[in-house]
Parts: sequence; structure tokens; C-alpha cells
Amino acid sequence: MPAFRQVGEKQLPNPVLCMAWSPKRDLIALANTAGELLLHRLANFQRVWSLPPNENTGKEITALAWRPDGKILAFSLGDTKLVVLCDAEKAEILHLFPVENPVSCMHWMEVLEESSILNSFYTSEDESNLFLPKLPTLPKSYSTTSKIFSEEKSDEILNLLGEVRLNILVLGGGSGFVELYAYGMYKIATLPGVPGTCRSLCLSSDLKSLSIITEIRSADNDPEICYIQLDTGLLSDCLPEVTRMARKFTHISTLLQYLRLSLTCMCEAWEDILMQMDLRLTKFVQEKNTSTQVQDEFLELLLWGQSSPELQALLMNQLTVKGLKKLGQSIETSYSSIQKLVISHLQSGSEALLYHLSEVKGMSLWKQKFQPLGLNSAAIEDAITAVGSFTLKANELLQVIDKSMKNFKAFFRWLYVAMLRMSEEHVPPELNKMTQKDIAFVADFLSEHFSENEELFDRKGKYFNVERVGQYLKDEDEDLVSPPNTKGNQWLKFLQESTHLKESPLLFPSYSQKSLHFVKRMMEGVIELCLQKPAEVIGKSVKQAVCLSLYTVPESSENTPRLFELPSLYNDKKTNMHYGVFCMPEISPCKLYLLRKFTDPCRPVPNGLMAIDLSNVLRHSIDDDAAGASSDCVYSCQDARFYDDETLTVVLRASEEEENRGRVLAQLPLGSALSCEEEFNWDPSLRLDQQSGAIPVKGLVLENQWRDLENMKAQFVAVNGIRKVACVLSSNLRHVRVYEMDVEDEEDEERPESQNASSDQDGLEETPAIQGEAEGGETEGGGQRAKEQLESGEALELS
Repeated sequence: MPAFRQVGEKQLPNPVLCMAWSPKRDLIALANTAGELLLHRLANFQRVWSLPPNENTGKEITALAWRPDGKILAFSLGDTKLVVLCDAEKAEILHLFPVENPVSCMHWMEVLEESSILNSFYTSEDESNLFLPKLPTLPKSYSTTSKIFSEEKSDEILNLLGEVRLNILVLGGGSGFVELYAYGMYKIATLPGVPGTCRSLCLSSDLKSLSIITEIRSADNDPEICYIQLDTGLLSDCLPEVTRMARKFTHISTLLQYLRLSLTCMCEAWEDILMQMDLRLTKFVQEKNTSTQVQDEFLELLLWGQSSPELQALLMNQLTVKGLKKLGQSIETSYSSIQKLVISHLQSGSEALLYHLSEVKGMSLWKQKFQPLGLNSAAIEDAITAVGSFTLKANELLQVIDKSMKNFKAFFRWLYVAMLRMSEEHVPPELNKMTQKDIAFVADFLSEHFSENEELFDRKGKYFNVERVGQYLKDEDEDLVSPPNTKGNQWLKFLQESTHLKESPLLFPSYSQKSLHFVKRMMEGVIELCLQKPAEVIGKSVKQAVCLSLYTVPESSENTPRLFELPSLYNDKKTNMHYGVFCMPEISPCKLYLLRKFTDPCRPVPNGLMAIDLSNVLRHSIDDDAAGASSDCVYSCQDARFYDDETLTVVLRASEEEENRGRVLAQLPLGSALSCEEEFNWDPSLRLDQQSGAIPVKGLVLENQWRDLENMKAQFVAVNGIRKVACVLSSNLRHVRVYEMDVEDEEDEERPESQNASSDQDGLEETPAIQGEAEGGETEGGGQRAKEQLESGEALELS
């Protein structure tokens, strides 16, 4: 009986470009040519959710990778050169960052090294919670329109940190592009000098080396496939320091994300209605025929209770009593909302940012431990200063809001009474009382805010800037139109006259002429420079240890999807070994090649290269032989992926003479192949395909670890040995089947009708549009259904 049971099958409406199993759940992520990201459950291949292509992020998915805890899914976009981190539970984009080159492959690994230093760090990681208040959740009422978030809350941003144990996302692309991101967010290394385009990556769990498969092109020859092993010994030697530094910088990146979102909420709290007074006064100036200043007309109304016909028309016809009351309420509501966001979110986030940067500065002063990693105390000091300037600017905005609220309340109260009198309506007694102090306050407000400024008109197309808060929230490089009046400020006067304090590093620059957005962008730039230095230093420490030329790729295979093509890489964590599996169909179509290297580049590996003969790999049962089946069918390998440390999952194809046998899914045990004692002497001056005849060959015969894939032109496979599942994809990239690999398929004999229904490819291919509609129906109910489906799968996870 076959050892795997088919549990689902689908014909998808769009060709699949990437597929990856979750490391913790029976979930598989698919990316298709339409730019969709799909999540399916193993059972019946049921769709959990779909993330459609987004104009702001991109439409061309090029690679997928799961975070080791299965909570975050990373995918790269070729058209926009972005890497996106998506919440696997809610299909929401949590974080994204740009890269220099389109990403062609990615790998997300978790460090498994244990040490007493690391264990003490893991237990003390949450010390910041003792000193810092918990960041308040951002208001749900604001649906952000930024490019990064659809609708986000602070606790979800902080979930990006994940577990304390270090995990690293490795990205590879064209022109030798290779970058390492700690926790998927902080760039910890940029690796120079990798030739060609990366096709596959695998960072060892002990951080000692990185295996890369590259495709090197030349003008006159076919593309050449090479295996490269890079020595990443600095990361391994300084693992406790790297973990601590990466954790801190990831905290900092997360806090920057939090501040960015807080500022977005503030911009949404500031409404365009606040500009109505400015716009109407500007229009009034442009249309009035008199040469009188606007502030003079308002002052005349204040002192004598009389106004010109033009001003009366402006107030009664355009502004109206009801409109003025509504405007006053809108201004007060908006200002209050912005004020709360500054106090509770911007200030809390800035304090936390200063705390973590100060800790990083302390780390940088421990030169023996952290100087080899590139921590620069001067750059960190600049970052602390930039955060201080941002905090000062936030406090300045609070003062402007406070003053504006007082001014507008007094002004609108007086103007409301004046307009009631113009319309000969009853004035409530509580509003009719106005002291000399109130009159002086309104007069000062009018003289300060209602003066016509020709220079201002030339720049902005209007005369007035009564509303002072909005200029702080505009993302512009220009100076503030109405900067705060610091005349008479004793502290500033003292600083300007002091030669010692003027240049003191203890004082943060205030940038009084710039907006809050400008200072925020400046702060992000300085912190980015602070974060980049370690990535450069660690990257330069990485050296090439091995470079092996494997074989050439004929131009005829150019149309084959590169994301599925062999070679495939794997890291055996128990033996600290890198594995690579590949085929050379032009040289020896019936052989599968296995390359082995220790993760420590200095250790030589015995029998590091061998070939597995697939000619007669399947042993058929007596019943099959009695039925006339051939017992010596010749097979070639279509795809191969490492199922676990000792097993290889392969898709086999019968030779043309035996095509009636179709495709086969099989499990190859590697134990006997690795026991081969014959050594291969590699001539580094030749490609491997030019000396393939000398590679030791091991034959395998399978008993029952295989099954025929009836009515399916199977081509590719994705596996997860931990969850014991596999997904097979057809050559047209639209027909998929999923299997449980270690379960006896006893029910297939009892339910032939379900087997026939699920494996009838012709029937599936006749109705792709209907199938697509059915799939779309599965997603109705949105994120709530996705969450319920994920929660229903927890039982599978625990089983």
C-alpha cells in the first residue's frame, strides 16, 4: 500500500509561481502570476485567505519565506523592489522595506545554538518593561491611508519582534545582491562579491556559513550554475553580542514604525475644515474693492461694532452663524485629538526610543565585545540627539495647539456675538459680557494673525495663515509659514549669549523653522545611518570559502520557472552539514546528485559528492508484475526537496518509452547513499558536468515509499517534514495535490469515487473559471473567517 494519503486537490485559475509550507501549521502559502498571495489549509486544500495585489506595494511576487514561528510570512515584489512582512492570521501587511535589487530567493532561519550567556539574555530581555510604560494602542477610529498599513494597532506592530531567539531572513537577487535581516526587519549584513544571480540560499543554524546557488551568465556561453559557500564566522563567534544588538535595533525599528503611524493618525485628526477660515479670508481680500486692511476692518468691528458691507457679506453669507459654530467645534475637536496623540503616543514612543538608543550607546562603549560588529558610539550619539530634537518639536506643537485653542475660543466667541447682533438675534447674557482684557486679547490675535503678507501670498497663493497647527503636519521641506514667536524668550537669549552652551552636545537643536514631519524624516535618516554601519562591517567580514562550478543550463530551459528549479539547499542542524541536491539532465538524466559540506568551512567532508541512480529505483509488488507492469522502469528526477535530515522527496518521470506509467511521488532514504565510501577527486579547473563520469554512484530500490500520480503531469513539489505534508504542482503550474506523507492510505480502496473525482485532471481543467469563483466564495467573510479557520487548525498543530 502507498505510504501517503491524498487529502486535497485543486485546479487554480492562475499559474503558481511560489509555494511554501508553514513550519508550525498545516498551511501552505502560494503566490501566483496575478500577484495574489494565497493561504490554503491542508484539509481539502481549503483557502483561508487571499491578499490581492496592491498598487502601493506591488504586483509581481518573486519569493516567499515563513518566519520560523509560523506567525509572519515574508514575500518579495520584483516590480517595486519591496520586501513585505504579512500577518499570517489576518492577511494584513505589518511592515515593508525597500531593497536595491529585485529579490529572486529568500530563506528565513532560526539560530539553535545554546549558551549560558544567551540563556541569561533571553531571561533578562524584558527589562525595558520595568522602566518603560506600555505603549498605548492607537485609535481604531482612524483608518490609515499610508502605504504601509491598512488598519493597524500598536500591539500588532510590536508582535513583529516575535521570539527573543535570533532568526535571520536572508535575501538574494541579481548582481550579487545578498542581505541578512535580523528578525526580518533589521539589516544585519550586506554581503559583497557574490557573482551572478542568486537562485537559492541556506544559512546554517549555527551561523558559521551561508550556502548559495548562483547563475552566472556570460555573453558567449550558456548560463552556468555554481555552488558558493561563504564563511560567516563573525556572526557565529559573536552570537550573544549579535543577538543583543539585533534585538535592540529591531526594537528601534519597531518604535520608528509606531511613531510613523502615530503621526499618520495625527494628520487624519487634522481636518481640512480647519483651513476654511484662511481660504475664505483670502478670497475676501482678492474680491474686495476697498483698500482697507482686513485686520483694520475686524478691529473696527471689535471697537465700534460696525463693519463694511463686504465684511458683513463675508460673515453673514459665506461663513454664517451656524457655520461659525460648527467651525469652532471642529477646530476644538481636532486640536484635542492631536494633543492627545502627541502626549500619549509621540512622547511615549520617543521616550522608549531614547531608552533603547541609550542602551545601544552603552553597548558601543564596550569596545572589546561590540566594536568588531561595527557599533559606533558617535553615530549613536547623533541618533540620540535627533530623537531629542523630535521630542522638542513635539513639545513645540503642544504649545502651538494650546495657544491656538485659547485664541480661537476667544475669537470665535466674540465673532459669534457680533454676527448675532448683525442678524438682530438674541444674544445670551453669558456671552454678552466682555471685559477689557478679553478685548485686548482679541485685538492682539487680530494684529498677529490677520495682517496681509505679500511675500506669503507669492509663496502659497494666499494671504492668511490663521490656522497654525496644520503646517507642522505637512510633509514638506519648506520652512514653516508662521514659526513660533520666540521674541522675549529668556532661555533662548541666554543660550545665544553663552559661548560655552551654544555648542554643547547636551542640548538638543530645536529646528524652530521646520515642521514636525521634516524633523521626523531627519531623525529617521540619522538612525538609518546608525543602523547601517554594523551591516557594512559584518558584511566585509564575510569571505568566500568555496566556489564550485556545477553545470550549464541550456537556453531551451529559459521558460522554466526559476523559483522551482533545482538545485535545492538544506541545512542538517544535527550534524551541522549543508546539503545540495541537483540534476544534470543533459549529461545523465537518470541520476540525482548530492553535494555535502560542513557548515564550518575549515572542516573537510568525506564523500562530499555522490550520485543516486534512479534507473530502477521502484520495486513493484507481485500483483503489479502479474498485471504485466514493468519492474525495471527507467525514471528521471523532475524535482527534489529535503523532507528531513535523512529523506528526500522527489517527483519522478518515466522515460519516454514508459510514459504510460506517468509521474511518481517518492521518498528517497539517504542513509544508504551517504554510506558510500568512495571519494570523488574534484578538479577545480573543470565544471562538474565535464567530470561527471568519475562521480561515485549509489543505487536505490524503494519498497513502498512511493505512489503513482495518476492523471497529473506532476513537475514540482513542496514539503514540510515536521508536519509530514507535501504539495505537488503540475507542469502547467495550476493543478495541485496535497498529501499526508506518513499515514497509511487505507481509505482509498473504500472510496474510489472520491479518488476518481479528485484526480480527474481533464474535468478540472474544463472548469477553471468556475473553480476560481468557488475559491473566491471561500474567502467571503473576510478576516474573521480566516481567523476562525486558523484557530480551528490549532488541534492539528497540537496533534
